[in-house]
Amino acid sequence: MNTIAYAIYLAITYLITVKVGWRFYRNGRVFILGLLEQNHTLADAINNILLVGYYLVNLGYATVMISTWDTIHNWTEMLVSITAMTGQILLSLGILHCFNMLVIYIISKRNHSIQPLKL
Repeated sequence: MNTIAYAIYLAITYLITVKVGWRFYRNGRVFILGLLEQNHTLADAINNILLVGYYLVNLGYATVMISTWDTIHNWTEMLVSITAMTGQILLSLGILHCFNMLVIYIISKRNHSIQPLKL
């Protein structure tokens, strides 16, 4: 029964992670371009690195979480386990996103507060 639960959980987690990651990748480019003063090459490189890191962290975390599961004996326990673990992944995605947005906000405030010297 655990094998079925693992397969369902990993499929759900994979779909959510890839869908959210692609959305961050596509829409986050605008923020990175703003921080890097429209340097498209550097922004794209950083955006690609962030996407790969995002995938590795979330899919790795999802895989490690499987080791914390108890033995599943019936369909109800399987449903409870899958929803609890999926909820933990979603919560971690939300926290990671809020942290990243905070970092972007802090960097953008710091960049806008620094005024060049006029001679």
